[in-house]
Amino acid sequence: MNIFDMVFSDEYKANIKLSKSRYCRGIQCPKILWLDEHKSEVRDDSVLNQAVLDTGNKVGDIAMGYYGEYAEVSYHEDKSYMLAHTKELLDKKAKTICEASFAHAGNFCSVDILRVFDDSSQDGTCVEIVEVKSSTELKPIYYDDAAFQYFVLASTGIKVKKVSLMYINNKYESRGELDLRGLFKIHNCTKKVLSMQEEVAANIKHFRDAIAGEEPTRDIGDHCFDPYECAYCAYCWRHIPENSVFDISGHSLRMDKKLNLYRRGIVSFEQLLESGEKFNDNTLLQIETTIYNRPPTIYYGGIRSFLNTLSWPLYFLDFESFMEAIPSFDGQRPYMQIPFQYSLHIQKAPDAENEHREFLAQEGRDPRRDLAESLCKDIPKNVCVLVYSMGYEKGRIKELAALFDDLSEHLLNIHDNIKDLMHPFRTRSYYSRELGSSYSIKKVLPALCPDDPELDYNALDLIHNGGDAMTAFAQLPGKSPQERQRIRAALLAYCRLDTLAMVKILEKLREIIKETAEG
Repeated sequence: MNIFDMVFSDEYKANIKLSKSRYCRGIQCPKILWLDEHKSEVRDDSVLNQAVLDTGNKVGDIAMGYYGEYAEVSYHEDKSYMLAHTKELLDKKAKTICEASFAHAGNFCSVDILRVFDDSSQDGTCVEIVEVKSSTELKPIYYDDAAFQYFVLASTGIKVKKVSLMYINNKYESRGELDLRGLFKIHNCTKKVLSMQEEVAANIKHFRDAIAGEEPTRDIGDHCFDPYECAYCAYCWRHIPENSVFDISGHSLRMDKKLNLYRRGIVSFEQLLESGEKFNDNTLLQIETTIYNRPPTIYYGGIRSFLNTLSWPLYFLDFESFMEAIPSFDGQRPYMQIPFQYSLHIQKAPDAENEHREFLAQEGRDPRRDLAESLCKDIPKNVCVLVYSMGYEKGRIKELAALFDDLSEHLLNIHDNIKDLMHPFRTRSYYSRELGSSYSIKKVLPALCPDDPELDYNALDLIHNGGDAMTAFAQLPGKSPQERQRIRAALLAYCRLDTLAMVKILEKLREIIKETAEG
């Protein structure tokens, strides 16, 4: 029996306990594996980001061609089919196999790219494991992933010559045909992986013992979010009260400080206030406003100062954009923000009726030129442009200006005349209990304009946030004409609400100042 016959014998086809993804979940927290096995009904799958999963799949598919021709093992729920298909391809002397699958003693892995070599120095056949990641940087969990794969293959007697991590080069800029050698970076991690083998063996035993035992008692901590947000957070954090240290803004109190207070038994807002700990003014404002149910805190001078920076006509602007790991257009880099839509409410004078204009690109083509031209047509030079969180819109406009020389002057003029409606809330010139630790528009709008059905994001069809918009636009080319029509209408309605929300928020701020003046 040769080595590959032994690897794929029936002894290794059954009783699979750990895959590479389950092993990595165990690295994050063994309790995850126990909950998967015994209490999966409490899992919150909403933490899974479908757009991230789709990106990973697309990157994996593209990476398959990095070394030229390849054979691919078909996915099957019954892993014995994948093992058999792998053996068949190896018997046919395939040199590059994607999703090559191996099992040993209940451990299973599919190798993203397996390179097979004839090497006399290695006493015959040897392989390279290439693990593909859609990230632009290397993370510790990637080495755990690769080390587990090495362990499975080496345990069967396969000679692994090399282990590599393939990841995205964020400096790559697309020009013409996609260049896989430029798009991806390769990192040789063989030495690191070899040094981890004893640790892998110990981890496997620990994880199996954990799964077979009683529910682990591990407390909450950084591992609940690192390297990935855990689907069992709601279950494991159920003892944390409403209005706790974890509800304080991360800008005011870092997570390590929050966890330190938690471990000392200082958790609720009341305990924070009684602890004698020193907190900044914003944190104290949040805690005391909540505990004492105080009315909104208003710094009229700050609001008035902000309003005095505005001039009419006033243009309320909001962009939506998408990101791609694999660039589709010339001049595009991996994960570059590509604006595809904007909404524009225009107010010619204070208290005047609003005009509305909008742009939504055609799917399947580079939207940037059309959007930039439309923007210059809709927004004249030297007018006041109001956005919410101006870093985002200013960044996109600056990128467009760098891309289109003939529009650059006009675009930069728009850029230089942008004002940020977030400012009064970020500076706490206005603060109410409803805002909690946030000053995002999704928090500010219902705080200032409660119970207005026209301003309810949840009542929108299909699209309820920027992530939904990004995903929906990216998926448009694969939809039927009827589905595309519905999605495009939903995208327009969502983006329109973002700028209408700014109009309403500004109205409320002006009302606050007007009432003060009249009083």
